[in-house]
Amino acid sequence: MLKHFRIIAALFVCCGVNAQTSNSLRVNDLQMIGTHNSYHAGIPTNLMKLLKRTDPGFASLQDYVHPSLERQLDEGVRQLELDVYSDSKGGLYASPAGPRLVAEAGLPADPPFDPQGLMKKPGFKVIHVQGLDYISNCQPFTACLAAIRNWSKSHPKHLPVFVLLEMKTDHWKDFMVQPEPITSTTFDQLDKTLLSVFHRSELITPDDVRGQYSTLEEAILARGWPRLKKARGKVIFLLDQRQLSALYAMGHPSLRGRIIFSNAEPGTPEGAFIEVNDPIQDHDQIVSLIKRGYLVRTMTDSVPSIVDANDIHRREAGMTSGAQILSTDHPFDDVAPSGYVVRFPNGIVRCNPVLTNTGCSASALRE
Repeated sequence: MLKHFRIIAALFVCCGVNAQTSNSLRVNDLQMIGTHNSYHAGIPTNLMKLLKRTDPGFASLQDYVHPSLERQLDEGVRQLELDVYSDSKGGLYASPAGPRLVAEAGLPADPPFDPQGLMKKPGFKVIHVQGLDYISNCQPFTACLAAIRNWSKSHPKHLPVFVLLEMKTDHWKDFMVQPEPITSTTFDQLDKTLLSVFHRSELITPDDVRGQYSTLEEAILARGWPRLKKARGKVIFLLDQRQLSALYAMGHPSLRGRIIFSNAEPGTPEGAFIEVNDPIQDHDQIVSLIKRGYLVRTMTDSVPSIVDANDIHRREAGMTSGAQILSTDHPFDDVAPSGYVVRFPNGIVRCNPVLTNTGCSASALRE
């Protein structure tokens, strides 16, 4: 009887400790894989033929395709990236230069890219390069958001999904449409658009993380990111460009009332999420940021030459840096012809290799 009691007591202590450890884990205690330009559906066939002749360097950079956002999430991707163009009046990107360039080159026309006329309606659009690389696996922006939300609602216990937003203003060819400028009004409308699809309770926002602390950075350095158990089933939006961080925070000190975490400088009131996209050159910086409590995104393959050569140095540096988000064009089973791929030995996420004192275990990360 005493022997049985001791076994039961030991099991109780064991399981109680594991449960306590699991409950103490925070969002930044793990490491996950995300996709770069997650919406990218490829350049139309004949336009790509033309670009390979006239601008092979550009064509090489755009020669990849991602499946639907839902499929990526099903396969384990936990960070998606969307390039967003403001189109307040509608129609700004409805007539890209690509079809005209194909016709002028004497090539057969590609299929119509917008048979439903979605690009003619007002609202944010998801495009890589206006005029040339304009096919997306979701359109408009609200449809991309709806796809993410629907998947999230169908998987209520999922690990948090991060959505990185890049607000596009590039214009480097005469035949490209000049994008609308990004202003504080643009960002106000962006926040409203996010909340038109997601309920506030379905998100983790800067206000949630800041709590009673005076600044967002003070909160993550002193208390940390939300606990993982409370972040399950939630979506977290991130802003890509650091140069827009101050504009997004204008009138919203420490991102009060905002929906997105900006890519802010460490040491600023908004500092919580940081992009450090070269894990080789800035490896030590990433490790330091992780240990202090920041959430960091890095890139494991920034150019096709890395993938084509199956060069794993950048990938391995990103993994050992502890950056919580590893961005790639080749996640999990999407193996490049060279054999290059980014995945973990087991599971879709893993315990952060730098934060080894959290007591994290593989069982605590199961969905």
